[in-house]
Amino acid sequence: MMLRLYVLAFACVAVAACRGEQQPAKSSEGRLVFEDRFDRSALGADWLDTSDGAYSIENGELLAQGARNKPLWLKHKLPRNSRVEFTARSASKAVDIKVELYGDGKSYAKKASYTATSYVVILGGWNNTRSIIARMDEHGKDRKVRKEPRGETGKTYRFALTRRGGLLSWLLDGKPFLELDDPDPLAGSGHEHLAINNWESEVYFDDLAVYEL
Repeated sequence: MMLRLYVLAFACVAVAACRGEQQPAKSSEGRLVFEDRFDRSALGADWLDTSDGAYSIENGELLAQGARNKPLWLKHKLPRNSRVEFTARSASKAVDIKVELYGDGKSYAKKASYTATSYVVILGGWNNTRSIIARMDEHGKDRKVRKEPRGETGKTYRFALTRRGGLLSWLLDGKPFLELDDPDPLAGSGHEHLAINNWESEVYFDDLAVYEL
């Protein structure tokens, strides 16, 4: 009987995978310190919106659109070593899925140019021509860049961003995607917060979890 149950469970997972359905992500390491499933109607007290209403909750997901580098900051501080997991999909042809890690929790663009206080992670930026990890300046020469594969409009991606010491590693759908090794890691006061950021694209986020490593 037990063997039949195991076989049935495996078959159900296999069918879902074949259909392209997202399976709930589980972290095998670290202590969960924060999570948000966005199952409500308003952003809530955990978040600081520096934009003029560019972020909202829509059908159980966080929608970011037209923020023009005015981030939505998580008020809770990130652990010094952490793993941040979430899903994201872009409804825009430009894709441009963007988050910040280890920023000051309050900064935002006051003019067209914007230098972050954080590490900047972008999938399908610059009209879906490149993906990057950058230390504060997303246009800087020290950023790590990947041009392929390009992001897919409408596809739900699973992000896992891990920081240990000075090494920031990005897994995309469970596979290594990019990493940045910083000899002078962003840490301490002014470098403790996570943000969802956005320029113009229509992007949906869900299933956010932060683990202390």
